[in-house]
Amino acid sequence: MNYMKTTLLLGILSALLVLFGQFIGGSNGAITFLIIAAVMNFVSYWFSDKIVLMMYQAKQVDEDGAPRLFAIVKRLAENANLPMPKVYIVENATPNAFATGRNPEHASVAATTGILNILTDDELEGVMAHELSHVRNRDILISSIAATIAGAITMIANVVQWGAMFGGASRGNDEDRGGMVAAIAMAIVAPIAAMIIQMAISRSREYAADYAGAQLCKKPLSLASALGRLDQTVRQIPMQGGSPSTAHLFIVNPFHGGLAGLFSTHPPMEERIRRLEQLSREM
Repeated sequence: MNYMKTTLLLGILSALLVLFGQFIGGSNGAITFLIIAAVMNFVSYWFSDKIVLMMYQAKQVDEDGAPRLFAIVKRLAENANLPMPKVYIVENATPNAFATGRNPEHASVAATTGILNILTDDELEGVMAHELSHVRNRDILISSIAATIAGAITMIANVVQWGAMFGGASRGNDEDRGGMVAAIAMAIVAPIAAMIIQMAISRSREYAADYAGAQLCKKPLSLASALGRLDQTVRQIPMQGGSPSTAHLFIVNPFHGGLAGLFSTHPPMEERIRRLEQLSREM
């Protein structure tokens, strides 16, 4: 169901971009906006991992530099039949972890020093299994596409709003004014709809990674325990620096605060834990 939901939401998000383009500039506008989205996706696909690792000043480690974390990732990668990803540590007291990379052959997993300090080995294994499941399911690519299309819609909407403000005054007849109002309304509604869909895709992929990660490590209760501990600690020590636009990469929202519900990049923690507990009973 999560995969079907993700496919449907990506289709709706893409259709929204095309319809927005057609509304603004007809068939030529739709084609232009698709080209813009394709270029942005290309850049995101090839360079987003390097950007986020640089943003958080992640340092690559080997077996000697982080034996505990490296051994866990190596064992899980072998069990999942995945190439060994690069392993990074982020010097940050906020406990969290994320995965990035354009495909399993070019993947990286990163953990903060905070998460290494507070989790048991079983809990850390559950977290890394979750992140490797993102890699195996190519969720990073899916999330990048969703974020890029939503970003393209927002960028275009901003251009339309500015154009309407500075160009609308010279339009004297009612038909032109009506078109200007409609364009502004579309430019306001489209980015909100795109953001809601993008967040829904992110939440769907988190549920899928929880499920797949619990099966990979065979310790759903350890992952549930880790999620509860991380959620509680992040509320006390939210991450400083970084960018909220990268929140969807982390296993729990590192920033907290802000709007919840529709605008959350992560599912409700209580529901994530409930599903893992149910999976444990089934296993």
